[in-house]
Amino acid sequence: VQLVESGGGLVQAGDSMRLSCAASGSIFKINAMGWFRQVPGKQRELVAMLALVGSRGSDYADAVKGRFTISRDGDKHTAFLQMNSLNSEDTAMYYCVAQGNRLRRDVWGQGIQVTVSS
Repeated sequence: VQLVESGGGLVQAGDSMRLSCAASGSIFKINAMGWFRQVPGKQRELVAMLALVGSRGSDYADAVKGRFTISRDGDKHTAFLQMNSLNSEDTAMYYCVAQGNRLRRDVWGQGIQVTVSS
């Protein structure tokens, strides 16, 4: 499985942005996709996860609940993170992740920078 993120960049506080994560390869092995973020000097933290099978649905970090929405396209090849009401604390490198019990390990994208100016 390979993941490619797109959609990052520089926005102003209060603006919206949508990130995309396109999966390729053995996509049938993916059970969940999500987004983490990391700022220099801090650990990578969960932003949102979406179960592609089962009934778990989606999970969000408290800091983004009500502002961010994770979704996917119908054939599960691409996951999206819609980010609204962005603020400076959302500035980070965002990483897409794919998880599945048939994957040897979690698969990560290369990361994409999101910068919110105040």
